[in-house]
Amino acid sequence: MKKILFLSLVTLFAACNSTKKVTETNTIETKKVEVQKAAPKKVKQVAREINAKKDADGYLTGIANKETFQDEAFKSWFNSRYEEYTTDKETIGKLKTALEGYTIKGFMGSWCGDSRRETPRFYKLLDETGFNQNDFELITVDRSKKTPDNLQEGLNIIRVPTFIFYKDGEEVGRYVEYPRETLEKDILKIVTGKPYKHSYDRSE
Repeated sequence: MKKILFLSLVTLFAACNSTKKVTETNTIETKKVEVQKAAPKKVKQVAREINAKKDADGYLTGIANKETFQDEAFKSWFNSRYEEYTTDKETIGKLKTALEGYTIKGFMGSWCGDSRRETPRFYKLLDETGFNQNDFELITVDRSKKTPDNLQEGLNIIRVPTFIFYKDGEEVGRYVEYPRETLEKDILKIVTGKPYKHSYDRSE
């Protein structure tokens, strides 16, 4: 009788312990699922109204897009430089996937020779890589590198054009004024995390 009672207790204890393990396992798995659900989402650029206007000198200030440059004052230099630029197709192919998940903020001056050269080329690169241009915000600045509503504030815009690349809301690098190698190769280095310094980067 004692043996039967002892065996019953052992069996009951083993069953409870097994249930406890299953419960603990389920709890751990539930916590894992909760952690996965709580993972941060990728930060996307908020599309803002295209509001670039000519200032007293006839230069653009504000948020622009590709269509902005079809104004009679800008389209001759924009279209000719867009058409005449031949991209490096091999690097473009790599950029198609490398640019995924990025947002870009650009600053240019319609009065600036470097901006007038690089901005049409940059748009051609975006077009050929199939980049979602809702994730690209272009800000046109006056000669003091400012806009009326200070869109440049806190971003250390010293030279234009400047194109800043963000991943998950964090700046990962910037292209400033002219390439070190080529536009495509410089950008590929930035977005793939390879060592890259723009022409005015004096950091160690």
